[in-house]
Formats: sequence, structure tokens, C-alpha cells
Amino acid sequence: MSNSIFKVKIPVRLLKRDQSEPLGLQINGFGAFDVYWDGILLGNNGQMASSNQIEVPGTETSYYQVPEKSAKIGSHIVTLVGTQASLGDEQRGIDVKLESYLQLLRAPLIIMSFMNLMAGAFLIAAIYYFFLYINSSRKEVAVLLFGIICLLFFSLLIMEYVKFYVTIPYTKFYIRLEIIGWLTFAISLLVPWYFILQFSFKKKGLFLLLLVISLISIYIVNYRHYDFTAMRFSYVMWFASVAITSNAVIRKIKGGLIVLAGLLVSAIVNYFIVYDFGLFITFTIIVLCMLYLHTIRAKAIEEAHNASLLLSSRLQLELIKKNIQPHFLRNTLTSLIDWVEESPKQGVVFIRALADEFDIMNDIAENTLIPIRQEIELCRKHLEVMSFRKEVCYEWKEKGIDENENIPPAIFHTILENGISHSLTPLQGCIYFTLSFIKGDGYKQYMLLTLAENRQTKKNKSSGTGFKYIKARLTESYGTNWCFDSFSVDNGWLTTIKIFDKR
Repeated sequence: MSNSIFKVKIPVRLLKRDQSEPLGLQINGFGAFDVYWDGILLGNNGQMASSNQIEVPGTETSYYQVPEKSAKIGSHIVTLVGTQASLGDEQRGIDVKLESYLQLLRAPLIIMSFMNLMAGAFLIAAIYYFFLYINSSRKEVAVLLFGIICLLFFSLLIMEYVKFYVTIPYTKFYIRLEIIGWLTFAISLLVPWYFILQFSFKKKGLFLLLLVISLISIYIVNYRHYDFTAMRFSYVMWFASVAITSNAVIRKIKGGLIVLAGLLVSAIVNYFIVYDFGLFITFTIIVLCMLYLHTIRAKAIEEAHNASLLLSSRLQLELIKKNIQPHFLRNTLTSLIDWVEESPKQGVVFIRALADEFDIMNDIAENTLIPIRQEIELCRKHLEVMSFRKEVCYEWKEKGIDENENIPPAIFHTILENGISHSLTPLQGCIYFTLSFIKGDGYKQYMLLTLAENRQTKKNKSSGTGFKYIKARLTESYGTNWCFDSFSVDNGWLTTIKIFDKR
């Protein structure tokens, strides 16, 4: 650092000016200095260091009004007398710009008005998508990424134009540029990542690794070349995004062509407009493309939701139909008549068991999940009914059941029906149904074992209507986070349902 006074004389030539507005002078440079126009003091930027006072740093950009009587067409001398106590090793020159003084003051206000509108839109979008992510049961990473990207765009706009709001001494000039660089780095990484998620890009881990390596390499090679580094970051982001969307177009993924067209338009805009403005217009176009992708995704989710509601209604109807099928009612009522005639007391027990089963069916018909104990009670009542109907001994056992668990309605009831219809009647003894439950790391599993001799059937037991109902119910409640299997074992038939924690 040095407190020595420097003096710089810069010749300027005023070729023309608007006589209706005062002439202004814009100075870009480091230090604390006084500014003179043809020897006339215009003002100061900071306060110079002296033997009894430390330097009060000025700002990198300062504005001055030239007296009307001195603002004549022709040659003039701008003189700067000052000190630069900090950043003396920086090789930065001093730039002088002549312009209407009102225009010099007005231009930043016009720029800020547009940028504030843009920043406000990004901030509102960020807050909205954060709330959407927090309150969503799906917790989609793409939604969170979009919110973070919008917040980073907002922060980038604020940091870029904070110099018009806050007086930043030249000693802190590079801090703002460093923050802008890292914000651009983060955006350049997250935008391609968002497109990777939306377009289901393969080998995303390798692609992101190469992207990170490229961005870090640019930072190292161009260290302390702030604007150049940020520009290269944005170029890498653009090329990476084009590569991903081009792949999506080739794979004919919906939205890929529109996004690719948007990226090409952003490149054209950036080519014809100065970088400081073109960058933010480019980013805005890219965000609009991302928003378009999100609307497509939201539409797909809405359609899936409507389909699930329709499926749920169909499943409710299917559940009701399960116990009012003509052959079931005919056979049950025929058996009931026989029991009432032969043993009125047992006939009453039969009627109560049948009524209880229908009551439970009616209670659970509109639910997507019911307590496991209610499902077990339904199974017990069904076995009681079938023991009267078929005059076969059926016994229910259970092992390790967690009373706090819920399960889609009538899935074990359906397995039970299959077990009864596909098992041979034993010459003596009973047919046993054993339901067991285990809970592991990230999953829970039910196993229903039918202990009986299996009938020989040509039809694949695991592909029947009953199992389609079970799979539809599992999909309705757990999405794809389940595994269903049903197969023959030495002593009967085993059905397993494995439910995974939400991924």
C-alpha cells in the first residue's frame, strides 16, 4: 500500500453536446481523488490520504457535472489528483466518459427498473416453488432445483446492480465480482442438471462430473478475470443444455424441441446484445423454457391423478362386485337354506357371519387404506362363511402383525379366495392360512401361506383377475414402491407383498 499522491492528466475532446442539458463526466478508476476540468475542481471521490489522515476510499464509478461556462466544444484536460492506498498491484486504468449529466444519472435508474421487475419475478417464482416442494407429498427434486435456480437468478441480479444502491469502496470492488462469479458457477451447474432430470438423460452422473470439471477448470485458468470467467461459465451451461435437449429431441421427448428452440433464440439474443444485458435476457429465456417443461410435467401429474381417481372408483366398484357375484350369492344362499333346514342354530351363525362380512365390505369400500386388523377380521369372517358353505375346516393364524400398520382393502381377502378355490379339499384336518409380517430397513413385508394341496390347473394362477385387483390397489396406494409375488411351495402356496419406503 502507498499513500503517495498521483496526478493523471487525460486529454478529452468534446465534439458535440445537447445544449439543453448540463454536461456530465463519468470516471471509472480506483483510488480517492479530486477531479478537475481544465483546472476547475468538479468534485471528489473519497478522501485522499495525507500525513495526518488515512485514505477514505472512493467508489470505482463516480459522476460529476461540468460547469456550463466550461463545457465548450473542443479539447479539454481532465485531471485526477489522488491516492490509492489499496490494490496498488492491480493493473487498472482510468476511463473517462463524456455524456449528458442527466443521462448519466438517469441510465442506471432505467436499467434498475427493468432489472427489479425481473428480480421480483424470480423471487416470487422461487418462493412459490419452495412452498410447492415443502407441501408436496412427491418431493420432486426438479421442483426444488427450479426454486433454487430462480433464487440464484434473483441473487445474481441483485449482486450485479447493487452498485447502484450501495456505495461500494474500490477496496471492496472485487468481492462483488467474486460473488457474481460463484452465483454464475452454481447456475451453470444447476440448469443442465434440471434438464437432465426433466428429460431423463442417461449417464447423468458422468455428464454432471464432466460439467463440474469443466467449470472448475475455467475458474482456475481464468482466475481473477471475473467477467471473462462468468462469460465462459454461461457458455458451458448453454452448450451442456443444448446437448441434453438435442438428445431429448432425438428421443422424441415432449417439450424437447421447444426448449432447444428457446436455447437457440437465447444464443442469438446474446450475440446481438451487450453481455451484461444479454446474459440476463438469455437466463430469462432459459427459465421460461424450464417453466414450460414444468407445466408439461404438472399436466402429466394431473392426468395421472385423474386416472388414479378413476382407477380408485373402479376398484371400489370391483370390491363391491366381489361379494355380489351371482354364482357367489347363489351358492351361498343354497348352502344357507340347507343349514337353516338341518340346523337352525348353526344357520343363524352362518347368517351372522355373512352379514358381518358384508358390513365390513361396505365400511371399507371407499377407503384406499384400512387398518390391518380390519383386513384380518374380514378374512376371518370370510373363512367362517366358507367353512359353512363348503363344509371344510379353515383356520387362520398370524405372526408378528403390527397393529399400527395400514393396508389396501381386501387384498388378503382376495388372496384368501384364491387359496380356497385352488386348494384340494383335505380328507381330514384343516386348510391353514398363516399371515406373517416383518419390517426391515426401508421396507415391510407380508407373507400369506396357504397350507394345502394345490389343484392342478392349466391357467396361470398368478395372472388372474384377483391378482390384477391386488396389483392395482398396491399401485394406487404406493406407486411403484412395492413388489408382489405368488408361487407354489412344497406344502401349499405362498404369496408375498413387499412395500418399500417412499424413494
